[in-house]
Amino acid sequence: MISKKNIIKRFLSYVVIDTESDPTSTTTPSTAKQWDLANLLVQELKNIGLHDVTIDKNAYIMATLPSNINKETPTIGFISHFDTSPDFTGKGIQPQIIDTYDGKDIILNKEENIVLSPDYFNDLKQYVGQTLITTDGTTLLGADDKAGITEIITAMEYLIQHPEIKHGKIRIGFTPDEEIGRGAHKFDVEKFGADWAYTMDGSEIGELEYENFNAAEAIVTVKGKIVHPGYAKGKMINSIYIAQDFINSLPKTETPEHTSGREGFFHLHTMHGGVEKTELHYIIRDHDKEQFEARKEVIKKVSTTINKKHKNEVTTIKIHDQYYNMQEKIEPVMHIVDIAEEAMKSLGITLKIKPIRGGTDGSQLSYMGLPCPNIFAGGHNFHGRYEYVPVESMIKAVEVIVKIAELTAERSDDLSTLS
Repeated sequence: MISKKNIIKRFLSYVVIDTESDPTSTTTPSTAKQWDLANLLVQELKNIGLHDVTIDKNAYIMATLPSNINKETPTIGFISHFDTSPDFTGKGIQPQIIDTYDGKDIILNKEENIVLSPDYFNDLKQYVGQTLITTDGTTLLGADDKAGITEIITAMEYLIQHPEIKHGKIRIGFTPDEEIGRGAHKFDVEKFGADWAYTMDGSEIGELEYENFNAAEAIVTVKGKIVHPGYAKGKMINSIYIAQDFINSLPKTETPEHTSGREGFFHLHTMHGGVEKTELHYIIRDHDKEQFEARKEVIKKVSTTINKKHKNEVTTIKIHDQYYNMQEKIEPVMHIVDIAEEAMKSLGITLKIKPIRGGTDGSQLSYMGLPCPNIFAGGHNFHGRYEYVPVESMIKAVEVIVKIAELTAERSDDLSTLS
């Protein structure tokens, strides 16, 4: 049995360490504080008995659980990231443990009247009777993706303690800066040496994902002219108003709050500026590659139209692609999804196979030669004060990792003809 007490203790020891990444930084990791958890993880991997534990100059961690059977098997990997999102603070996290959740409102912060309610977050209803770990309402929790790290390390520890469970060689990888889209940028796939891997970076129990958005970032710079407001007639150009025109020119309902499933969107996540200059930061997402390219063209056309209107280049656009839909790389090796699916079914887990409305390290790694579907880590409401994770879901994720390792060894003869 997986120890519930140990899962909680390990998870809490990780989330209290601030590892928020920074998209404005040019270093890897993007924040020095990510080293605090990275160094702790290296020591813990050594302590539980893993081999070849390494950490490179960019804080990428790798380790090996050697095979315990006398035949050739595929080398599989499990990967998670240790940074947390810069969208909401991860400083001073004070987790709360809700034993035997009763299905009612959870008061996260009485002073600020912050409530985690099943009336709004109805996924809570499926966890009545379970143990939940929540925030105190003032920070995120960091289950994305410290739950995944907890599960991988706990699974490796369990396999070491139970040598009767037969498995092949397993590689472990922990990355910085996934939340700012750079988690795989300096990942050494050749050094990792796995035939395929799984990111433990999904949400609710049962999720199994091998499709994700194609993703790009667009930075729109709007130029104005500042003049004393008392003498501004015919002279001042207010970049904020032009930026407003740009925002209103994009489809109103093609935003995250109006879309679901495979529907793409334009998401204005940051804007800052004044009369002289305003910057709009968009992310562009679509599962379909042609529609993804069309969305980038829409952004460019809006800019062109506004520039013609003002008879000047008042807007400029910079667009760069971030990652692509991993489906193209996974479908030729669907046996790796089948193994995960069989593992979950054998554990009585209801499967939720669906496209990711986002991305993981696995989406980039798949294009770097390491096919890498995504498996649930158990958390909900990532990147904000309402984040929580059921402990029982984390335990199930550990069991899934163990079962995948076992099934891969059992199927090794068949898999050798598919690889």
